[in-house]
Amino acid sequence: MKDFIQNETVQKVVFIILAVVCLTPIISSPIALALGFGLAIFMSNPFEKYLHKYIHLLLQVSIVGLGFGLKLNEALQAGKTGFLLTVISILTVMVLGFILGKVFNLEKKLSYLISAGTAICGGSAIAAVSPIIKPSTKEISLGLAIIFTLNSVALFVYPAIGHLLHLSQEQFGLWCAVGIHDTSSVVGAAGKYGDEALKIATTVKLARALWIIPVSVITMFIFKSKGSKIKIPWFIGLFVIAILLNTYFPVFNSLGSSVTAVAKAGLNLTLFLIGSTLSIQTLKTIGIKPLAVAVILWITISVGSLLYIIS
Repeated sequence: MKDFIQNETVQKVVFIILAVVCLTPIISSPIALALGFGLAIFMSNPFEKYLHKYIHLLLQVSIVGLGFGLKLNEALQAGKTGFLLTVISILTVMVLGFILGKVFNLEKKLSYLISAGTAICGGSAIAAVSPIIKPSTKEISLGLAIIFTLNSVALFVYPAIGHLLHLSQEQFGLWCAVGIHDTSSVVGAAGKYGDEALKIATTVKLARALWIIPVSVITMFIFKSKGSKIKIPWFIGLFVIAILLNTYFPVFNSLGSSVTAVAKAGLNLTLFLIGSTLSIQTLKTIGIKPLAVAVILWITISVGSLLYIIS
């Protein structure tokens, strides 16, 4: 049986079958993530070394597709609603992250990666500031492992808490966008909760992602990095174009539901791929101190934003 599981051909066949299943409506976002994680644990991922660049590309394409399900007035209202909370939460997390890094005697660069990932948009923020602060490969891997692990937990915990507290679609969408690190998990959790929550969460999260730019500029001064390039999330512009097309060109109205359905399937596949890159070995690399800092930051932003939203 062990030889059968470790057979590379068998692993590839199982991987492809599960990936196809995750494209169907019968699989929810949390289940897609769980299937990927289960594959990584029990069989191993035969395509892991090829997936990372495609995960980000698939996520970006799927996000743009969701733009065809939004109208401009909906997007502007969602962005306006989440602006103040976004500013407060980013400042709070970055300052608290600095303090906790000192308290736990954590490496400055690792502490900064965890803070930026929690404050803005998970792995994308870590990828954006890494060329500026120049952390070690181990610090980048550790930061990403922690963020993706907490994202996985959030994908299951947030909808359960939302239903328990009877949060409205608008409240839950806003809470997801602020409290969950990575865009993939934000969209996954909000999509499970409802279409309205998905629209609000996607718009607010992408508006939040634009804070990568000013935070990257500030990071250059903090770490005194000259000549560093700022990584701008250009796909957000395509998301806005998709909204404008859907708003002002009636021909896209009839296509909107089909495109968004494909986009949701793409997001499910993205979560499956993310889950398949997590493994017990990866989780074992996470130390107590960096995990403690990340969990405290996550609980702070989750509880604080929830109290703000329901007050």
